Amino acid sequence: MARKKDATSYVVSYREPKDNKIVTLTVRSIESSDLGLSFIALSDFVFKENPLIIDPSEQDLRDRFENTRRLHLSIYTILSIEEVGKANKGLALKGRKSNVVVLQPPEK
Repeated sequence: MARKKDATSYVVSYREPKDNKIVTLTVRSIESSDLGLSFIALSDFVFKENPLIIDPSEQDLRDRFENTRRLHLSIYTILSIEEVGKANKGLALKGRKSNVVVLQPPEK
């Protein structure tokens, strides 16, 4: 199935454990990981396509993740996750006078 160019994607910034460097990736899919509760899995990596300008940092990321199916990250290394895209309308609460939502644990 082909994806639209304006489909929602996620910009994920995380701290690389090896050299303590901040890495920013764009992906189309974020899921819970099979490794456990404190991990998430990133897949469907998106890289900028511009044949006239070559960004060395973007090319390094492309080379590093070109054969990667899923990247499993600890939630403790993630700095931010930003949902972007023209089709992204955000959270819409219908039938409420306020946009404040209180989440409570289920009663036992």
